[in-house]
Amino acid sequence: MITATRQWFRRNRTNFAIGAGLLGAGYLAGQYLLSKLTEARQRMSDDRIARENLRRRFEQNQEDCTFTVLAILPTAFDNVVEALPVEQTLSELQRQKAERLQRSVAPSEIASTDAPSEAPSTNDDDSRSLKSFQSESIVHASQVVDGNNGDGASLAPLRPKKSKAQLWNDMKINSIARAFTLLYTLSLLTLLTRIQLNLLGRRNYLASVVSLASPPTHGSRISLENHDDDNLEQSYGNDFETNRKYLSFSWWLLHRGCKDIMEKVLEAVKEVFGPLNPREEISLERLSELTLEVRKKIEGGTEEERRASKWLSFLLPPPEQEHLVLTESGMEPDQDTSASTDSVTPLRRLLDETSDIIDSPSFSHVLTLTLDATFSVLIDNKIATLSYHLPPVSASTARIVELTDPQSAKTKVANTLAVFCRQAHAIGSGAENEYLAAMENVRDLEAFAAVVYSSNFDFEPPEAGSKGSGAAETRPTTGRTSAEDEAASSLLGGDVSIVEREEGGGGEFEAAWGKALAREDGKDS
Repeated sequence: MITATRQWFRRNRTNFAIGAGLLGAGYLAGQYLLSKLTEARQRMSDDRIARENLRRRFEQNQEDCTFTVLAILPTAFDNVVEALPVEQTLSELQRQKAERLQRSVAPSEIASTDAPSEAPSTNDDDSRSLKSFQSESIVHASQVVDGNNGDGASLAPLRPKKSKAQLWNDMKINSIARAFTLLYTLSLLTLLTRIQLNLLGRRNYLASVVSLASPPTHGSRISLENHDDDNLEQSYGNDFETNRKYLSFSWWLLHRGCKDIMEKVLEAVKEVFGPLNPREEISLERLSELTLEVRKKIEGGTEEERRASKWLSFLLPPPEQEHLVLTESGMEPDQDTSASTDSVTPLRRLLDETSDIIDSPSFSHVLTLTLDATFSVLIDNKIATLSYHLPPVSASTARIVELTDPQSAKTKVANTLAVFCRQAHAIGSGAENEYLAAMENVRDLEAFAAVVYSSNFDFEPPEAGSKGSGAAETRPTTGRTSAEDEAASSLLGGDVSIVEREEGGGGEFEAAWGKALAREDGKDS
């Protein structure tokens, strides 16, 4: 029996060897497939976590942009109001009106019967217009008293003393120009803040990736010495001082740029609205046409002109004024912003990239859309409902107002000025700003922010930065995983792109922006 069994095993040993080999190979293949399945599952989990993390960071960045704009907007508002003192003009008009009334009343017993003898066609119109400013605008009695020093004597009389017609013309031009200037300032400040905070948010994301991907040495965190621009953490955005200096460049728009915009708006408003008489009636359609004419003179009349418009001088200072901005912001100026230095510092790179984005055609396009939204709130909503007493139009529909009597949609120019005056204060408000909320509903603005935040993840390495502008930019070895690469491009719905710095460039930025818009269209559908 034992012999027969032994012989049987000997005869079939080849089959047993083959079977054992197949079982071993099957086991190894199963373990390999299981490990691959586990790896794929882990990769999918990492992808999901990376996408959610980047999405959360991006959304938080946009909320920070909103709060930042609301916090610093009053600074620009104060500068514009100081440059266009509509309240002072109103105070002078009321003072002259009071003097005319005093002269028209004789110091006799017939004063009470002679007082109403003033021509109603002029006096009544002026009285209603001035009352409209007091009741409908933001002007309070305290402001008027301050201008008259409480006893009718002007504290600072206008130079030289102007006639009533000249004062009403100043009131017309300054009220309209002030509201329009604040709309442009708000839109530009919103875009500048989005660019700044999203660039810094992207750099901080890269810094966290570099920190997590860097292997520890001897159980402790790696510590690199900072030799100019060789520090990886500072190169990728953990340099608090560089970030603080970069954000301080919004000072230029708040103090200088807004006044430059004001001069440009004033010139256009004088040319378009100058011939209007404050007493004449104007339809809402005519007011919209005149507003559009002002915008064409400022932004451009055609799509090509708008794309070619340059807004950089309003948003960032010229290189020779950069030290002034740092000084006025309370920081010690240094050589970080000098474009003539041999090494390209992190602050210089941030400013150059910001300039490239501002000069891109996409910036002008998004700016036009945000201005469309804010001007629509001002003209189609506020002016239409408060001055023309038309029913409000839904924000999701086009402005189509059907009137049984077109002549009823008219009002005097002076009545619209009170609304322009009050809305200027609403535009510059740092709380519950309807105009900022309208801009945030523009989907292209979020797409623009997504491009700024997600593009140019292949940031130039410190070695390239130290070789000057002629060095080629290559992807640094940051140890970033494929999940983080895909998450970086998920906001665009495609591959990660960079902003070209070459003269006349911006093609890849345009492609990335187009992908972001396509993704937003997919969400809407």
